[in-house]
Amino acid sequence: MLGFTPFKKHANKFNYIPRYYDPEKEAREQRRAELRGERAEDAQHEYRPGQYIRTQREARAARRAGTEEQGRMRVFKIAGAAVLMMLFIYLLYPRLANWVLQMRQPVQRPAPAAQAEGEFNPYAPIVVVPNDYQEE
Repeated sequence: MLGFTPFKKHANKFNYIPRYYDPEKEAREQRRAELRGERAEDAQHEYRPGQYIRTQREARAARRAGTEEQGRMRVFKIAGAAVLMMLFIYLLYPRLANWVLQMRQPVQRPAPAAQAEGEFNPYAPIVVVPNDYQEE
C-alpha cells in the first residue's frame, strides 16, 4: 500500500463505447442546435459574431409572446365565466327558486261540482266536533 493515496489527481476514466444508436437523442441534439442557431446549411458558413445571441433572443421573445397571449386568454375565460355566473344568478336563479317552492306546496285540487246532501265527498274538509259527552 505504498502508492495508495485517498487524494486522486484525476477521476477514474472508463472506455465507454455505446452499443446502440439512439435516434431520440440525435433528434434532441438537432433541435437544440437549431435553437442555438446552428443548422446543417450553416455548418459550411463561417461564424458571425453575435449570431447565437440574436437567435436565442428571438426564440425567447417568441416564447414570451406566446405565454403572454395564453395569460390574456386565461383572463378572458375567467371574466366570461364570471359574467355567465352573474347572469345565471340575476336571471335564472329567482325563477328556479320559485319553481322549487311551487313544487314543494301540495297540489290544490279543484272542488267538484255541487253534490247532493247525503252523498260522500272524499275531498270535503273534515269537521272535528268536540266531545261534550261526560260519564257519570
